[in-house]
Amino acid sequence: MKVLITGATGLIGQEIVGLCHQSNIDVNYLTTSKNKLTSDKNYKGYYWNPSSGEIDLDCFEDVEVIINLVGATVAKRWTKKYKQEIIDSRVDTASIILESLKKIKHSVRHIVSASAIGIYPDSFQNYYKEDSTELDSGFLGEVVTKWEAAVRKFETLNIEVSLLRIGLVLANKGGAFPKIAKPIEKGVGAAFGNGKQWQSWIHLEDLARLFMYVVEEELTGIYNAVAPNPVSNERLTNVVADQVGKKIILPNIPRFMMKLILGEMHVLLFSSQRVCNDKIIETGFQFKYDNITQAVEDLI
Repeated sequence: MKVLITGATGLIGQEIVGLCHQSNIDVNYLTTSKNKLTSDKNYKGYYWNPSSGEIDLDCFEDVEVIINLVGATVAKRWTKKYKQEIIDSRVDTASIILESLKKIKHSVRHIVSASAIGIYPDSFQNYYKEDSTELDSGFLGEVVTKWEAAVRKFETLNIEVSLLRIGLVLANKGGAFPKIAKPIEKGVGAAFGNGKQWQSWIHLEDLARLFMYVVEEELTGIYNAVAPNPVSNERLTNVVADQVGKKIILPNIPRFMMKLILGEMHVLLFSSQRVCNDKIIETGFQFKYDNITQAVEDLI
């Protein structure tokens, strides 16, 4: 089998590439950086520039599955211009791939795309499943709704679609975890707000395994890509502190303070989504890291 990966050089993408090679799956990948192009037997890079509509059509040769991970980080101040970039980096990239496939003879039968639990509303009580009809009314809800709609259009070409709604990804080489752990290690860590907001998380290793599982089992539809046991922000903070041998001595950080510092994107720290993963577990997938202490211990 051969897959095409967008976002292959990113945190999640690199982990998935490694698993593909372990399973003797060849990887083509798209990159906007010409100096990241390589041409190994089982790992070939192809240039694209979604903003100008440029893409090397050779990237689709013999590809059966597309793993779509591309998207500008949301962890950067949300100016009006950057908010549009967040949306465009997800919607326009899906559109250029779709329009390219319409023009050529191809063997693509399945697209497995990243999505996000940001589509679910902020709530301390709700326990969200994939069939929830409630949608977040803020910017994150808008992003994910447009993102998923763009990917669903692949169904018009009789390509099966899978959407993985990803929670807080815990990894030691990037993403949110080092930013959480560093202040705690220095003795200046604290929970945010009342600390009761739910954080539905997943270990990077399990997330990569989950993508591969959906590809290999040919699962379609929407799946919540989160570990079985969501935790409060306060619980996560204290677990990290325990693992690095520190005590949380500072009071919780007020919401208004982070709003002054981060602007609108402060919602990333205070939004509460308790998300259920029963659907993927019922297919037979088994998490390696199913509790937060185990996951943090591995990362520390």
